[in-house]
Amino acid sequence: MTISFAILAFNEAANLRRTLESVSWADELILVDSGSTDSTVAIAQEFNAKVFVETWKGYGSQMNSSIDKCTSEWVFSLDADEVLTPELSAEIRALLAGSPPENEPRYDAYWVPRRNQIFGRWMRHGGQYPDYKLRLFRQGTARLPEDTEPHATPKWAGPKGKLKGDLLHFQYPTVALYVEHMNRYSSASVPLVLRKGRNCRGLFEFVAMTFANPILTFIKNYIFRLGFLDGREGFLFHLYHSSYTSWKYAKAWEASTFKAPR
Repeated sequence: MTISFAILAFNEAANLRRTLESVSWADELILVDSGSTDSTVAIAQEFNAKVFVETWKGYGSQMNSSIDKCTSEWVFSLDADEVLTPELSAEIRALLAGSPPENEPRYDAYWVPRRNQIFGRWMRHGGQYPDYKLRLFRQGTARLPEDTEPHATPKWAGPKGKLKGDLLHFQYPTVALYVEHMNRYSSASVPLVLRKGRNCRGLFEFVAMTFANPILTFIKNYIFRLGFLDGREGFLFHLYHSSYTSWKYAKAWEASTFKAPR
C-alpha cells in the first residue's frame, strides 16, 4: 500500500528540511505553500515534493486541499515543524506492508502520539504527552473541519487504531513566538466562540470566562496533571496558555459589544 504526506508551509525554511528528511521514504509528498518568501519551495523541490501555491484559506480548508491532491491509498497529514521518529516511520511502513501479515491495517484511521518541544524542553506532563493526533488515514475517510478552529485536526467517525512511535513537534522555540501565535489563534477563535453563544456580555459569564476559567485551566494542567514537573518551561507554558484562554473570550466580548474599534 502506498502513502502520501500532505504538508502545509509558509516561510518554513528553518524547519522543512528536517521534516522532509524524516519522510523521504514516502511514495508522494504534497506541499501546499501559502506564499513563502524564503527558500521553503526550493527545499521542498529538492525532495521531489509536488508544490502548490495557494492563498491561505484557514488551516482546515488548506489541509483538506493538500489531502485532496494526494494520490496514494493512505495519507498522513503533517505540519512543517513536525518530524517522524525512526520508530514511527518503521511502524507505519510495516503496517502498510502487512509485515507480518497479522499487522495489516485493521482500521481506516490511526492516532499518533505527539511529543511537543516548547521553549526548548520536551514536555512530558500537563496533558502534553502523549498528545494523540489523528494523522494517518485511508484516502477518502478523515477530513478536517473548516471555519471552526484556528488549528483543526482530522476527524473520522469510524473505529480508530493507535500507533506507538512518536511524532516530534518542534512547537514553540521562544516565548515571543508563542505569544504571537496565541494572539493570532485567540483572534481566529472568536467566530467559533460567538457561534457557541459565548459572547460574554453578561457580567457573570464575562468574569467566569475571562478570569475564573483561565485560573481553573492553570490549576488543572499545572497542578493536577503534573505540569509543574516540566520545570520553568512548564510553568511559563501553562501560565501563558491560561492567558490565551482569557484572551479569546475577551476578544469575543469585544467583538459582540463594539461594532468598530473605539
